[in-house]
Amino acid sequence: MNALHPNTFPKIHNSAWPGVVGKGEGSEPPIDLDTMLDFTAQAEVDGVRFDGVDLALHEPHVAIDATEDDLKRLVDKVASRGLEIGSLGAPVWTPMGGGPALDEGEGRTRFLQQVRKACRIGQRLRELGVRPHGVVRIDSACSPVEWARDPVGNQAKIAATFREAARIARDHGERLAAEGEICWGGMHSWRKVVDLLERVGEPETVGFQADMAHTLLFALGENAPEDRILPPTFQWSDSAALDKGLRTLTAALRPWTMDFHVAQNDATVFGSGSHDHTGRHCLPNDPNGKLDIPRHAGFWLRDADGQLTKAFRHICWDGCMFPNAVLMTPTTWNQILAKMLAVRDAHGWIA
Repeated sequence: MNALHPNTFPKIHNSAWPGVVGKGEGSEPPIDLDTMLDFTAQAEVDGVRFDGVDLALHEPHVAIDATEDDLKRLVDKVASRGLEIGSLGAPVWTPMGGGPALDEGEGRTRFLQQVRKACRIGQRLRELGVRPHGVVRIDSACSPVEWARDPVGNQAKIAATFREAARIARDHGERLAAEGEICWGGMHSWRKVVDLLERVGEPETVGFQADMAHTLLFALGENAPEDRILPPTFQWSDSAALDKGLRTLTAALRPWTMDFHVAQNDATVFGSGSHDHTGRHCLPNDPNGKLDIPRHAGFWLRDADGQLTKAFRHICWDGCMFPNAVLMTPTTWNQILAKMLAVRDAHGWIA
């Protein structure tokens, strides 16, 4: 036990996928998995290190069609650095072999194929002893623009796809967490997420993956102004109004949440149209960051009465879309680890 930071749960994970998300052709080159694992393992604050990593199941990190030998090599490289594996991101998107969940034909077939492969990997990593907890992360693999062509019908189609995915997950002893981000059709607002998960009706198997940076944008009504919580006249200096809005948001989504990302957001978005925006992550100490990370994380990690829910065995930092120069700087990971520790100090427990 560390005298300065006695809490041992939730475990603190780093995400490896910032090394591949937004990288590649037309952008910066990807950062290989070994490098991301090294930065994770080498970060240290007050004698505390990251406990593990969450992974994206697509190349160049972990192939969705990884063989048994590939997975054993993955286990060796993670365990040799004193880390464990947590949640896994299934590549359900069309460019990576998947398809939109609102497509009742080939798209659904490809979507479910990727879920099946991801759940196989998750199950095998548990059997190999390197993955004591975590979920398989999915999304709808379609845009709000696609969804808006038939909101009622498309929501029903996504729910049907997710129900089939739930059966696959149960067969492998896995759970699925649907990523709450404004760029995913049918999940691009807090009300639509709740509606979708209620339609799926599998709360033990299909839930919500909350990311503090993305859920902040739910409160602003990005891509779904009809579901805005904070008023158009809202000013960031009004911390009471922000807290009230975030409490409304978390009260609705917390009961469904089974995976949690700690993150910071400066409330800016990018995208060319009015309903295709997506959010940005920023560094935890960014002066433009709108969240008090340790305090606002408590809105997710504690119930309405302020009691710890202990719903997550690990929490993960998400820094998608950071430039390579930031990712390749060791102090970046120490700053992130320090903020994650602050969250666990405030809302963790000893077990």
